[in-house]
Amino acid sequence: MPESKKIKCLVIDDELPAREILRKHIAGVEALELCGTCSNAVDAISFLKDNRVDLLFLDIQMPHLLGTNFIRTLKNPPKVIFTTAYRKYAVEGFELDAVDFLLKPISFERFLKGVNKVLQANFQGSHDINSPSENHGETALPFLYFRADRKMVKVLFNDILYIEGLNDYIKIVTASKAIVTKHLLASLEEMLPANEFVRIHKSFIVAINKIESFNADCVEIAKKEIPVGRSYKITVNKILSSSAAS
Repeated sequence: MPESKKIKCLVIDDELPAREILRKHIAGVEALELCGTCSNAVDAISFLKDNRVDLLFLDIQMPHLLGTNFIRTLKNPPKVIFTTAYRKYAVEGFELDAVDFLLKPISFERFLKGVNKVLQANFQGSHDINSPSENHGETALPFLYFRADRKMVKVLFNDILYIEGLNDYIKIVTASKAIVTKHLLASLEEMLPANEFVRIHKSFIVAINKIESFNADCVEIAKKEIPVGRSYKITVNKILSSSAAS
């Protein structure tokens, strides 16, 4: 991904080990670029005056000035993911329109979930860092990153056929590959566009435009029959019938 297209990140945390963990996590995601780290809010104010930042990873419990109070001092703050060891700050964090709230110690999987929320917000917003190139006229497609086989894998929504839940893991199936990664199906469902994907079973989400045929009991995608759960039948039939009629 070109440097100009990356999400520029600033880490603000008074604890060196916490800054190093976030530095490592950011380095593991192609879409992110670490542009600086600060150990306190005062230094961060100076940094923001001279540098463009798209995303803050901001600790809340810091000396002199809480992260939540620091955000209130900014006229046009970047997107924020709060990081803290204290759950009690969660409500206040979300009231400040935080993208996510990460509880320390921060695992890479939980970090990645927050980053994917930022990616989706950028696609839906008016300022899209992944917008089409003026030189090539290509349309940027929404995507998510997943950790699989010790590397980060970008998956375009348009490539997904269906997703299967496997307890604490999911299997994302495209026409060319299947990716197994640690993720909850319900969590991923919240991140997918509702007009493109539908959950048809407690263990399956399918891409609506990839369905080749369907009846009351199953849908067929790429010659695979996927069951429709009993509690999902009315909703699924309504959505698919409407899609077929349009």
